[in-house]
Amino acid sequence: MKNLTPKIALFFLFGLLFYSCSEVRKLQKKQLLIHDNEIIVNDKSTNSEDLHNQLYQKPNSKLLGFKPRLQLYNLSKKNADSSYNAWLLKKPNRINRMTKLYSKKQVNRLGKSFLVSGYSNFFKEIGEAPSILDTSRVKKSEKRLYQYHVNRGFFDAKLSSKIDSLKNQKVKISYLINTGKPYIIDSIFRNIESPVVDSMYVRISDKSLVKSGEAFNAEKISNEKKRITTEFRNNGLYHFQENYIKIPDADTIDKPKNTLNITFNIGNRIVKKGDSSYTEPFKLYKITKVNVFTDKQVKEKAVGIDSVSYKKFNFYSSGKLKYKPKALTNAIFIEEGKLFSDQDKTLTRSALSGLKVFSYPQIQYVEDASGKGLIANIVLTPKKKYNFIAKGDFTQSNIQQFGISGFTGITFRNLFKGAEILDFSIRGNLGASKDASIKNSTNAFFNILEYGGDVKLTFPRIFFPINTKKIIKKQSMPSTSITLGLSKQTNIGLDKENYNGSFYYDWGLNKDETKKFKFDLFNLQFVRNLNIDNYFNVYNYSYDRLNDLALVYNTNANLNIGGVLGNDLSFPGAVEFINQVGSGNISVGNEENFKAINIIGERRKRLIENNLILSSSFSYNLSTKSNFNDIQFYNIKAKVESSGNILNLIAKQKNEPFSDNNKRTLFGVEYAQYIKTEFEYIKHLHLYKKSSLAFRFFGGIAVPYGNSNSVPFSRSYFAGGSNDNRGWQAYSLGPGASKSVNDFNEANLKFSLNLEYRFNIFNSLNGALFADSGNIWNVFDNVEDEKLKFKGAKSIQEFALGTGFGLRYDFGFFVVRGDFGFKAYNPAKEYAERWFKFKDMNLSKTVFNIGINYPF
Repeated sequence: MKNLTPKIALFFLFGLLFYSCSEVRKLQKKQLLIHDNEIIVNDKSTNSEDLHNQLYQKPNSKLLGFKPRLQLYNLSKKNADSSYNAWLLKKPNRINRMTKLYSKKQVNRLGKSFLVSGYSNFFKEIGEAPSILDTSRVKKSEKRLYQYHVNRGFFDAKLSSKIDSLKNQKVKISYLINTGKPYIIDSIFRNIESPVVDSMYVRISDKSLVKSGEAFNAEKISNEKKRITTEFRNNGLYHFQENYIKIPDADTIDKPKNTLNITFNIGNRIVKKGDSSYTEPFKLYKITKVNVFTDKQVKEKAVGIDSVSYKKFNFYSSGKLKYKPKALTNAIFIEEGKLFSDQDKTLTRSALSGLKVFSYPQIQYVEDASGKGLIANIVLTPKKKYNFIAKGDFTQSNIQQFGISGFTGITFRNLFKGAEILDFSIRGNLGASKDASIKNSTNAFFNILEYGGDVKLTFPRIFFPINTKKIIKKQSMPSTSITLGLSKQTNIGLDKENYNGSFYYDWGLNKDETKKFKFDLFNLQFVRNLNIDNYFNVYNYSYDRLNDLALVYNTNANLNIGGVLGNDLSFPGAVEFINQVGSGNISVGNEENFKAINIIGERRKRLIENNLILSSSFSYNLSTKSNFNDIQFYNIKAKVESSGNILNLIAKQKNEPFSDNNKRTLFGVEYAQYIKTEFEYIKHLHLYKKSSLAFRFFGGIAVPYGNSNSVPFSRSYFAGGSNDNRGWQAYSLGPGASKSVNDFNEANLKFSLNLEYRFNIFNSLNGALFADSGNIWNVFDNVEDEKLKFKGAKSIQEFALGTGFGLRYDFGFFVVRGDFGFKAYNPAKEYAERWFKFKDMNLSKTVFNIGINYPF
């Protein structure tokens, strides 16, 4: 090994030398490659993204110190087509020989093939051309950097640049900036000609973004002009525009050095009349009339028009009005007698679009005959009353090797003339599986079936017997939804029937931040398991463990435990073995094994039981993300859910018999009682260029009480998977310090922490480094195993840690990602063995997760 070390080092040095030279192999003799840009501000080097973004020329992108995109570009040929033609013409008989072997058309096509020119075009597309020094662009970068500092109050800034030659036709450009002291705003004055504008300016000046004593900032002044314009146009100044606000450059310094005054000059309105113009003071405009045209053609027709007046709104339609006026006025915020407001216009456009019965509406204003008011004309374009959707797909999963799925849906708009929406859909899946747990006595290829249907009725208002307008304003754009659904499975798991229904309200506010509220008045779910004999096929780990114990302790030959049971996992002997151990008919001397058999039995009872859940919940969501491309924002979600109280009252009145577990039943099914609460906080920070840091915290607990000793499986928590702790597969982590012995591990308490560093590799390909921590535990339920239970602060050492890396490809509308996770800290192992050892690091020990869009 000692003899190899110098050779490896020499090979590495030659590799670096070759790599360095290959970067410039496409350059001509006088061309120089920009290796690095450095910006030095007041004698200190800075990596400020804002400053580097001012530069017209940047070095080629790097990854871990290398320039892979430049290298890919250098693999291409400059003019592959011309090189191919030159090669053909190099020898006189070459074209003749080629056309004898191939046709003339094929010879031409060969020049465009991937092997000849296609690969060059491919490498040029995904690669990056050399960043060649251009001194004129360096000077432009100087000017832009100077202006950047002037806009931030550094009027005395001095800037220069220097170009240092490096080896192998490379250069480093340094930009030297001496900012001097910033100029401070001493006083803010106003010079406003229109009295109504002057008084409004005074009224809103306390919220000004530009303040005395702060450094001059051109961006703040620009934003202040936008703020003033927005305030004016939301308070009746219909003709006001931002360009009426002037801030003269002549407002320089009559004060001590490095101070200045700001004056906001706003002149009168300029009115153009023919070729001439004149000025007049601005005035406030009120809405004097609101016309609503329910289709585009109404304004153009002279006959066959129907008109209806409702609460100072005038509706015009071709023929009889097809909408209840109240349903439309609930979505219109432009009202007679109110001052003109851009905000009312925006809200109206958004609310009318949100009804989903009209395309994007047109809103026009015209001055009335007096010249003192505005007539608002709202022109609507109705969508088709019916909309039909049908689609199909081929599917594959860990359950089925091949499947055909289909979806058919129809939407009925304006169902009761109040802009109601009725959505009806049916769906189905036909699949083929070779799984041993699938019973297929007919040997049919398709042996899996799943189908269902859903109905949803949406009202664009709060549907409640008491008026809620004082609590929930119409600006919140509230809606009421009623849903019903059912689904059924055959040869999938325990073959479930699922019936559900809900009645809920939605509303929200959207200003600087988006607030959304959802109140589930009730949410009903009834789950019925049709094939409980298939339990040990689905949860085969439980069966394997039970079978191993049965081979040791079974003394009843009639149970057929062991090899015979292994041929037919649904054989009732497994269940009978559990029952006889529990009753003491079969003796198990080892306490740990006795406990294991009981746990398997209890878990089986829990997962095969039918569930009846009637819950109410309230959800709150706050987000500062204003659009899809926002990088820096935070999001808060909170939810409280309560289940079973109404069912408990009904059950007491019906007085149905108690279950075998001594629990109340309704329609022969034990109903669930629990209270559940969740909180999630997500923060995204923009770091540098196209890199960001994303953080998430999640905490949730579901506490059973009354008629329940445990929380239903569908309402419990699990850990692991592509959107949780990526070092573990879904359902394979926890609870607590247990070894996750079940096929689907779940519990009723969860904490999760996630941290992810995201960066761009090139173009639409991004990378990520992540660390996920957390676990699930049992608390306040009927679980007795201490390894599964939450023990307060002591349970911190049971937080699992998964770390790894991932790749993401951004298609624009969605992101496809793949993550490789390592079990960095595994609480299921003995304490000394919990931390991952770097010597064991290899891809075979990773957990690979595929997901759509970012995990949080």
